[in-house]
Parts: sequence; structure tokens; C-alpha cells
Amino acid sequence: MFDEEELRRMSPQERLRLRQVLAGLDAQDSSLRRSGDRRRRIILAIIILCCVGLAAYTGVLAATLPRYYRTGGWRGAWVGFDLALLAAFAATGLALWRRRQILIICLVILATLLCCDAWFDVVLDARTSGFWLSLLSALVIELPLAALAVLAARRLLRTTNAMLRKSQGLPGAVPKLRDIPLVGVPPHRPLTDLLTETADDVESALAALHAHEAEHR
Repeated sequence: MFDEEELRRMSPQERLRLRQVLAGLDAQDSSLRRSGDRRRRIILAIIILCCVGLAAYTGVLAATLPRYYRTGGWRGAWVGFDLALLAAFAATGLALWRRRQILIICLVILATLLCCDAWFDVVLDARTSGFWLSLLSALVIELPLAALAVLAARRLLRTTNAMLRKSQGLPGAVPKLRDIPLVGVPPHRPLTDLLTETADDVESALAALHAHEAEHR
């Protein structure tokens, strides 16, 4: 059993190693692992049901919706969408200027809205005089910007993971994005822990990261 004085005498590297060992011991708790696995299976089952339901509903729409339809609120729909796109650009620029981690979320939202803009512009202008202009705009402006936003978000995620791996003393190159596990939620813990993280948890993680960076300056 370590007392507080012994912990204070340890170097930052020794305390980091102690945290890693304790985290490994916690990961061996079978009851927590079973609970996390059960919740993960429930979430995956819900996602699968949503996919099946959406696929069936899409098939029904494809078979029943008319090819052409006159609708109201056309101006409000597109003006509202463009305002949302403008807000996404502004939020992305602000997060970039302030260098905040929320920039990753802003980039993903921006890319999604740009892809939606390109899709609906092209599809809704089909067989009209504005089709080729919409197609050109999608290929030259919206889709390239969306691709740049996705690539930037991917790079930021990999850079963040590289810094975390460095702070934990993990060797080797950064794995591919699809192979990087969720940070802060080991396999034995439920995903709901992501929503219940306290400020103390965040501060302790940042303190460990800053201490490790200070030792290597």
C-alpha cells in the first residue's frame, strides 16, 4: 500500500507507469467486462434494427412516392438550409482560429451539410435548365470542400491519438483510424461512461498529459 508521501516522491514517469498497471488490473474485472459487453450488444442490436427499418422504409418510399411533386415552403427550406451551412462555416472558422478540439466535430458537420447540399441541388435540378450548373457546383465546390473537411478531421483525430499514445508511453506508429479504440472507455466499461465523465476525470487526464510533455521538453 502506497501512502501519499511515497506517491509524491515518485517521478512523473513512475506515477504514469503505476496508473497503467492499475488500469490493466481494472480491465481484468470480469463482472465489469460482462456488463460492458452486454450493453454494447444491446446498442449494436438497436443499430441493426434501425438499419433494417430504414432500408425497408426507403424501399417503400422508392415504390410509392411520385416522380414529381409540387410542394410549399420551398424558399424557407433552402434559405434555412443555407443558413445552417453558413453557421457551420462560421463555427468551423471560429474553432480553427481558437484552436479548439471541437473543430473536429465542426468539420464533420460541415462535410455532411456540403454533401447534402450537393446531393439535393443535383437531384432536384434534374431535367431543368439549372442541372448542369448544379452538377458543376457539386463537383468543383461542395464535394471537394467536403473531402477536405473530412481529411482535416481525420488528421486531427490521428494527431490527438498520437499525443495520447505518447503520453502513455506506447511504442509504434499510430494505427489506422478505424482501428483506434474509443479513448477513456476501455472494453470492460459501458459506453454510457462517455456521458458521465466528470470534470475531475478530464483534469486528471490533462494533468498527466502535461506532466509527460514537460518531462520531454
